[in-house]
Amino acid sequence: MPVRIKSKTRVQGSVTPTAIGEETTVFSLDNQSDDFILEGFISLRELAQGDEVILRMYIAVDGSTSELADEIKLTGPITPSVLRVPAMTLAYNSKPRVTVTQTSGTLRTIRFTFIYQVMEVI
Repeated sequence: MPVRIKSKTRVQGSVTPTAIGEETTVFSLDNQSDDFILEGFISLRELAQGDEVILRMYIAVDGSTSELADEIKLTGPITPSVLRVPAMTLAYNSKPRVTVTQTSGTLRTIRFTFIYQVMEVI
């Protein structure tokens, strides 16, 4: 069954946690019209000595219950400063969500770019 990309969406922005220890959503998606490819980049260039963040990705494997799929703890400064979220193919109802929790230091702005491409059967 051949497929092609039906649509492509780019989401860019930034988020700043409001408190130490508070999990803040960086990026999330609801159900899509079909399965999709997701990839992205997160800039941690503002992290300085004493700053620590935890990045998490959640996926609803069954389409309804969000579960922790990946987690990484990083301490600033970071070199290279851009973290890549590799391309992954996800089910239409997987509801991916990426969060950041700053656990120490001065609250920093996290910049990001995510691209998702919804597929269709041809």
